[in-house]
Amino acid sequence: MNEAHLHMVVNHFPIIGMILGLIILLGGLFLKNNTVKNVSYFLIIIAAVFSAISMATGEGAEELVENMPEVGKKIIHIHEEATEKFAIVAYLSGIASLIGLYMNIKQKAKANLVSYVVVVLAVVAAFLSKSVGTTGGEVRHTEIRENGTSNQQMNTSSEHEDNEHEE
Repeated sequence: MNEAHLHMVVNHFPIIGMILGLIILLGGLFLKNNTVKNVSYFLIIIAAVFSAISMATGEGAEELVENMPEVGKKIIHIHEEATEKFAIVAYLSGIASLIGLYMNIKQKAKANLVSYVVVVLAVVAAFLSKSVGTTGGEVRHTEIRENGTSNQQMNTSSEHEDNEHEE
C-alpha cells in the first residue's frame, strides 16, 4: 500500500467523523445528556486525529499523482489550501472536545459552555469539509470538475463526429 492509497483510505474519516460528531453533539445538547455529548466529543477527537493522518499521507500522495495526465499541480494546490484550513479547525475542535470530555467527566460548571464552543467549531469544520471533499475528489475524478468532461460526454461527441463522417 503506497501513500496515495493510504491517503484515500483515511481521508474520509475527518469529514464524516466531524459531521457525525456535530449531529450527535446537537442531540446531546437537545436531550441534555452528557453521555451523548461525550460520545460526540470522542468522535470529534478521532476525526481530528484522522485529520493529522490524512495531512501526513497527503504529501506522499501528491508526489505520486501530481504529474499524472489530467491531474496537475494547480488542482492539488487548491485541495491542499482547503485542507489546511479544515485541519486547523478540526484540531481546534479536537482540543475543545478533549476539554469538554474532561469537564463533563469532572462535572464542571462551565461544561455546557464548552459544548457550544465545540458546536461552533464543528459547524465551521463541516462547512469547510465540503470544499476539502470536493477538491480532493476533483484530483482524480475529472467528471466532477466545474470545467471537466465525463467519458460519456466524450464518447457521445466522438459518436456524433463518427456519424458526421459517415454521411
